Amino acid sequence: MSSTIPTQTATAAHPEPAHSEPAPHTAHHLSAKKFTLHFAEMVVAMAVGMVALHPVWTFVLDALGAAEVMHDPYTGALIMATNMTVAMSAWMKIRGHRWRPIAEMGAAMYLPFLVLFVPLALELIDEDALLLWGHVLMLPAMAAAMLLRPHEYAHC
Repeated sequence: MSSTIPTQTATAAHPEPAHSEPAPHTAHHLSAKKFTLHFAEMVVAMAVGMVALHPVWTFVLDALGAAEVMHDPYTGALIMATNMTVAMSAWMKIRGHRWRPIAEMGAAMYLPFLVLFVPLALELIDEDALLLWGHVLMLPAMAAAMLLRPHEYAHC
């Protein structure tokens, strides 16, 4: 004698979404500790990217006779943001993130520098302030990107 256990399946009236947001009743299960740990992991990945990729850029630009590119505050800041973004994006992909959140986090790396290029061009700040404030503002920009999709970061 076989028994069947009734199961609830999706119906035409209530289809199950393929990739959905967590239901509102599960929002309280998101872990602030995991969210914060993930933020810290991304900051570490960014630091690793800066340290590991800077010599690569230096070597390639020196070989091309374009070492001055690293010393220009605009291109130097963009190269640094790229180094951080490459490493952080790789870490996010390893952690199972989708491309959209990775792209949003990448934008958070560049946005502070792009905004600060205006006061730099107007000579309201110098290169040191660009680098300092670019890095400082990157942290709330990252947090804002994470808060757009808290479930993306609190489950890892």
